[in-house]
Amino acid sequence: MDMHVFDVFSIIGTIAFAMSGAFVAMEEEYDILGVVVLGLVTAFGGGIIRNVLIGVPVTTLWGQGDLIMLAMISVFVAFVLPLGLIQHWKKTEALFDAIGLSAFAIQGALYATQMNHPLSAVIVAAVLTGSGGGMVRDLLAGRKPLVLRDEIYAVWAMAAGVAIGLGVATKTWQLLTLFVIVIVFRMLSVLYKWRLPRRSLHAAQSSAASGKEVRSG
Repeated sequence: MDMHVFDVFSIIGTIAFAMSGAFVAMEEEYDILGVVVLGLVTAFGGGIIRNVLIGVPVTTLWGQGDLIMLAMISVFVAFVLPLGLIQHWKKTEALFDAIGLSAFAIQGALYATQMNHPLSAVIVAAVLTGSGGGMVRDLLAGRKPLVLRDEIYAVWAMAAGVAIGLGVATKTWQLLTLFVIVIVFRMLSVLYKWRLPRRSLHAAQSSAASGKEVRSG
């Protein structure tokens, strides 16, 4: 696998997630410092969590000076964009998030395979790198994490990890195809509201309360 491809996915994911974090911060009316923090956390949070779990020193982050600078530039570009463009971005927010998810899931899986980790670790690396930053972003913004409540999200990162871990996607064109596939399926999840099975205790409690009221009446 060409290292240039790895770098491309890192760059795409960094830009997409840094701007995503910045826009979320502005939606929550954070000041410029909050916008920068949320942008950087979104861009690098998933990678840091991944590194902790697969045994890579967290300090390797400081060797990514170019990506940190790129994230800072992306955040400031997002901050100075005209409000009209930002409002337009809100309509395509899911697309930015899907691009970041796909790019970082693939990047994380490639990172784990280069370290000769087993398939399970490759999948975990893909999921955490692809969705970890977004989870931290949502928590810092006081929101329920998108990955745990909304349309199918982390499953597509897992699928990317499986494809790379099993050696199905190794060549450049295969990785680029996988990148597009993950984005497409994530956007289809948003469009058609695909969700994983869930059970609501609130519904059960409401039914029980209604039953008690009927019996008491």
